[in-house]
Order: sequence, then structure tokens, then C-alpha cells
Amino acid sequence: MLSKIRFAFLSAFVAILAVLPSSCIEDGITTSPSDQPTFSVDTLNLGTVFTEEVTTTHRFTVYNRASKGINISDIHMSGENAELFRLNVDGISGTEFSNVEIRANDSIFVLVEATLPANSSDLPVEISAKIDFVTNGLTRQLTVTAQGQDVERLRAVTIDEDTSFSATKPYQVFDSLVVAQGHTLTLPAGARLYFHDGAIMVVRGTLIAEGTVDAPVTLCGDRTGNVVTDITFDLMSRQWSGLQFTLSSKSNSLSHTVVKNTSYGVIVSGDGSDAEGSPKLSLYNSRLRNSGDLALEVYDADIYAVGCEFGEAANGLVYLSGGSHVFNHCTFANYYLFSALGGPAVQFAHLNADEYSGDDEVPQTPFTSALFSNCIIYGNGTDLSHGTLDDTDVYFNCCLLKSAGTDDDHFIGCLWDTDPLYYTVREDYIFDYRLRDESPAIGAANPSLTLPDAAVDAYGLSRGDSPDLGAYVYTPSAAD
Repeated sequence: MLSKIRFAFLSAFVAILAVLPSSCIEDGITTSPSDQPTFSVDTLNLGTVFTEEVTTTHRFTVYNRASKGINISDIHMSGENAELFRLNVDGISGTEFSNVEIRANDSIFVLVEATLPANSSDLPVEISAKIDFVTNGLTRQLTVTAQGQDVERLRAVTIDEDTSFSATKPYQVFDSLVVAQGHTLTLPAGARLYFHDGAIMVVRGTLIAEGTVDAPVTLCGDRTGNVVTDITFDLMSRQWSGLQFTLSSKSNSLSHTVVKNTSYGVIVSGDGSDAEGSPKLSLYNSRLRNSGDLALEVYDADIYAVGCEFGEAANGLVYLSGGSHVFNHCTFANYYLFSALGGPAVQFAHLNADEYSGDDEVPQTPFTSALFSNCIIYGNGTDLSHGTLDDTDVYFNCCLLKSAGTDDDHFIGCLWDTDPLYYTVREDYIFDYRLRDESPAIGAANPSLTLPDAAVDAYGLSRGDSPDLGAYVYTPSAAD
């Protein structure tokens, strides 16, 4: 329905553009076969889309470069897949168009969308057709292509037995995907879960994601293509609700996993009963990014994160309230695009004894303890929510920070007020938190603090004997 509304809106917009006045109009129509329309693209590719769903609407421009007007006597789709594509020419929707005039040195817009059939293949199948433009007795063709990907559609599904998904086809989740208490859902390397608007994933049991360097696990929104010219849906938050780990959930592990495009990110809730050595959630070389709230929000549960990226979230990146946490070789970088930042990158609650009640009848909030080592915390906005960590169990060892400060008992061997020089260029929509050649974070980590689980980064690169700060191992001109 939304796609039809969008298509109708764009059609109306094009129709308005078509009737705007222009100066120096040449009313004559050329009949010379040498005067032909030209196009803004050689081939129009609608991208990879889910089968049996309407694609996003794509546009191209038809130009008349002649000194007189041209009359395109016929425009229509051709080829065996012609019926799968729909056109809007100069503000009019249809399947065939006659006598479309373009004034001298003027142009018109053509909009294209399609619905591709299921193809019973694990891999995308390319579909193509031609748009024929017949002008002054000659036919010019423009090729339109789209790649149709079959998906497994899940609607309000509860996993109530130990289950392993497949990596051969992606899953599209509507409404909810729930892992029941006492059961485990395993996502193998290369598994892809695409969540529809408003969909949610709730883990009451255990979630194991087994992504690898070459085949990460992905949880993201199901929109494809561009929102506007240069902004893809991949950059947009609030496409689906997010991932929740409830009180009953335990021993979750996400390796080489990307969670993005959420409304509220990843929320982890506990009751302080995590078994020693078994955090509620372990994250290895994973990326939590593009959230409309926080990337990671934790309540009285233990988090273990190595080699991870936390990026782009409207209200700050990580919020810790209670629990015991380890962050080793992680990058915290907030360059959120679509609103002012609502909070610091890393936020703490319930840090010291003054926040506790001595009355046994009043529930006591949990202490928060955390160790950040060989990390980078730098981006837009402030980095930390507390100016002092005196009398707390929170420590930063050998970290690069945006704040201008000095070392003390809680900040040991840190680089203060130092730009790590990411490859990120926010205004060009590039969010790459690897290190530039001149970065002060190169070789600045303490190798004695590098945990065995952090020996290689998300790209499979070894940290070696002189490791770099943050999630990613420096490589010369990595973004070229």
C-alpha cells in the first residue's frame, strides 16, 4: 500500500513538473530520423528486491537535445518479462503511451517499478525487459533490470524447540520473532534476517549467532534502495523495533553479527543472577548501529564485548545500569545523521553507594562495574556521562577519549582530547571507523590488555605485538 501511495505521489509530482512554464519554447516538431531522445542512464537497475513485493520506484530522464520538438509516437515495455514492470511517463501511469512530445532542449521523467515472481532459487535471479521509444520511424531501447530474491517469510513466529535457521535464503520477519524460554535459536554464518516495519525480536531463551569474517550474520530492516538520491535505507534508523533479551534469557552469543536500522537497538534485561564466567550477552567482532534510541541498553545484566563497533544512535550509544561489563578493543563512534544527539556516547547509572537505600524493605538498585580497555570513544557529542568516577568500579585502561582530562585511578594510560582520525565523512554518508594513515591510535594499545578473544578484528586481521586502539586493525589507505 505504501509503495502504491509513493508511486501515485511521484506521479503527481512529475505531472506538476510537466506543466511548469518554460522560456524560449520552439513549437516546431522535427521529423528527421537523426533527432532521437537520449536517456540519463544506459541501463536502469532496480536493484535486488524480495520477490512478490513491489520494488521501490526508480526514475530516469528522457532528453530532447534537438533544436526543435520531438514527438515520441510510441512508448511501451517489450520482452518476455514486460508485464512485470509498470511505467509512469510524464505524470501519466499506464502500459503504453502515444504521441509524447518533448520541446526543444527539454526533458521528461519516466518512473519505473516492478513486482517480481517467486523463482524457487536460493540466489537472486535477474529479470530484464526493454522500454521501447519509437521516434521518427526509429526505435531506441532502454534496458530495465531487477534481481528477485526469494525469502522465507515469518509472521508472529515463536521458536519453542531448539532450532537452527538456514543461510541459503534470507528471512523476512513480520510482527515478531520470539525465542521461548529454555530453547535456543542458532543463526549460522551468513544468515540474514530482514525485519518489516514495527517487527520485533524477543529472546526469552538463548540466541547464538555464528557469523564469520566472510559470512556475517545480519539483522536489519527490510527496505532496500534509496530514501532520496544519495541516502540509502541502510543508513536509516527506526525501520524495525529492535532486539530484546529478557530476564529469563541466558548465555547469548553474537559473533560477527550486524544489528542495525532499529528503533531502540539491543536491550538486555537481567536480575543480577548471571553465572560467573557466563555473561548474559557476549559480543565478538559485531556491529550495533543506526538506532533511533541507544545502540545497547543494559539493566542488571553482564556484557562481554570484544572487537565491537557501537555507532550512530540518537540518544547515545551504550547505557549501563547495573551488571558487570568488559569492553575490549571496541570503538564507540556516534555520528548520527537525523537528529541532535540526546545523550553521551557511553552512559552509566547506579555507580556508587550513595544511590542505595539501607532499608531492607526498599529494593536496592545494582552497582555498575565496567572495564574498558584499548577502546576508542570519539564522535559527535560528549563521550562519557560522568565527569568523575571516584568511588565507582568503572575503569578506562589505555583508551582514546574525546574529553579533555587527565589520568587518575579510574583513567590509566589514556589519550585525552585526541581525534582518532576515522575514515568517516559524515556529510558524504561514509561511516567507516577504521583508522587513517596518520591516526594517533595506531600502535597505541597496550598488548598486555588485549584479550585472547580480541586477537583478530572483524576483518580477520591480527592485532599482532603492537596493537591499535579500537575495534579495527590499521591497514594503509584502508578505504581506498
